[in-house]
Amino acid sequence: MAGSIRAGIGGWTFPPWRGVFYPQGLRQADELAYASGRLGAIEINATYHSLQKPESFAKWAAATPENFIFTVKASRVCTNRRVLADAGEAMERFFGQGIEELGARLGPILWQFMATKRYDRTDFAAFLSLLPPKLAGLPLRHCVEVRNASFADPDFVARCRERGVAICLSESPDYPMICDVTADFVYARLMKGADPIETGYSPADLDAWARRLSAYAGGGVPQDLRPVDATHAPASAKRDVFAFFISAGKLRAPAAAMALANRLSGP
Repeated sequence: MAGSIRAGIGGWTFPPWRGVFYPQGLRQADELAYASGRLGAIEINATYHSLQKPESFAKWAAATPENFIFTVKASRVCTNRRVLADAGEAMERFFGQGIEELGARLGPILWQFMATKRYDRTDFAAFLSLLPPKLAGLPLRHCVEVRNASFADPDFVARCRERGVAICLSESPDYPMICDVTADFVYARLMKGADPIETGYSPADLDAWARRLSAYAGGGVPQDLRPVDATHAPASAKRDVFAFFISAGKLRAPAAAMALANRLSGP
């Protein structure tokens, strides 16, 4: 039996989606309910730029179905710093803003690093040690998105695996793709979409990603993706998978997520 696979988008407030994804005339206040009724997950991006209020998280949770999942992008104040080991206080502020109000809808926390941030094994190990396992009794899952080629290092992979922290599978023309499995879930950000394509990605590319994500969910690894640590045999347990269509081709991101979900549901 495979784990769940959720396809989604980053955020839900994007004016160009009105009349394309959102029906013409839909109230902005109803957009989250509409999006969450058609997608498996949404990545909250506002938390990357500024702290939110507990009431906001509670309102977002109330507007979505019971089986819906939010992933939360961590504050840039935590990751955009020279010394990561000093991020403790910033993390406390981030986790103190009321994220626990999402309750059972709380998914992984995404920690995104700038492309200029290079891998420093000692400092990054210190950062990983700061990541809390729980928040207000809720278990936390963490994913790091690194954007510098220096992270394509078996030592980085090993340290994430020791901590059970996922490495974001980033499909981008600008950042390295590190596809090693280091946690009991997989987190993908697909950033090669194109607005002229009605579904964001071509049918062939969507088919390919459906196969890859199904392999991860079933406990395997895609045969066409090469891990950094090729000597490590990943565990064969089922995994939950999250895949978000982000950045390029944003206008078509919801269509891409729904098209991928349709492929994964199967006949």
